[in-house]
Amino acid sequence: MQPELRHLRYLLAVAEHANFTRAAEELRIAQPTLSQQIKQLEKALGVLLLDRTGRTVRLTDSGEAYAAYARRALQDLAAGERAVLDVRDLSRGRLRLAATPTFTAYLTGPLVADFHTRHPGITVEVRESTQDRIEAELLADRLDLGIAFEGGHLPGIEATALFTETLGLVVGPGHPLAGRTEPVPAEELNGHHLALLGQDFATRRHIDAYVSEHGLRPRIAMEANAVGALTEIVRRTGLATVLPDAVTLDHPQLSHVPLSPALPTRGVTLLHRAAGYRSAAARAFAELAKDRTRNRAEAHGRDRTEDHGRNRAEDRGPSAGRA
Repeated sequence: MQPELRHLRYLLAVAEHANFTRAAEELRIAQPTLSQQIKQLEKALGVLLLDRTGRTVRLTDSGEAYAAYARRALQDLAAGERAVLDVRDLSRGRLRLAATPTFTAYLTGPLVADFHTRHPGITVEVRESTQDRIEAELLADRLDLGIAFEGGHLPGIEATALFTETLGLVVGPGHPLAGRTEPVPAEELNGHHLALLGQDFATRRHIDAYVSEHGLRPRIAMEANAVGALTEIVRRTGLATVLPDAVTLDHPQLSHVPLSPALPTRGVTLLHRAAGYRSAAARAFAELAKDRTRNRAEAHGRDRTEDHGRNRAEDRGPSAGRA
């Protein structure tokens, strides 16, 4: 008997769940049938692939070696199926995208909306996730693209730089710091209660590193797993948070308060699997993301130049302007 694709899927399901019953439930087949199919595969290969002697089922050394090739074979097959269905004119297809939560409102949402306007035949699946999970899902070929931060990435992940993000302290209308334009010394954070993203998120780790570096001990009064929840909490309470400046711009009731020293900037990147097949939809979205962020950076630069020019004119006063 030659191994068939179902045998590979069955083996990997048992390996993932370490249990025949749970694997059978996921595969929607009877547990005795699953056990029989695995035995057929083992007989065809002439080795034991699973160790059934313990409380949980685990791969043997031979099973580990075979499973690595099985996963690769199934990933390559799925990529081949997508390549066959890939339509170059983008009239149909699918894009699987994930981003860390801070990007949803000000970056992912506008990008996906723009992409849908240009290519309405493409089905877009969007998820929020942590950076670690995004990279793992890319390597497992369960995602096409990810939007996350620069830094050390897992082997097999490639990153394309998009832009640089700045963060700051954010407060609601009732907060004592609302409307303040002068930088707040970092040590004053010790006197304020904060609402932050959970510790699984890259943004939180970025904040924690800043807090640790400057020996701060703010009270973390609340944690959330979504930026939308944070903005509502801050708007309705006396809590402060730390968010990208771009998020604050979309919420006029929130105030950005500069810190001294400022939080370090961080690079935003588009991630993909280095060896994976990149569909026409994924390539089109990548180009759109690069174009949109390039235009955003240029517009931001123009705004800063215009603001600087206005400030210089105001400093000179009317008589200087006439001279």
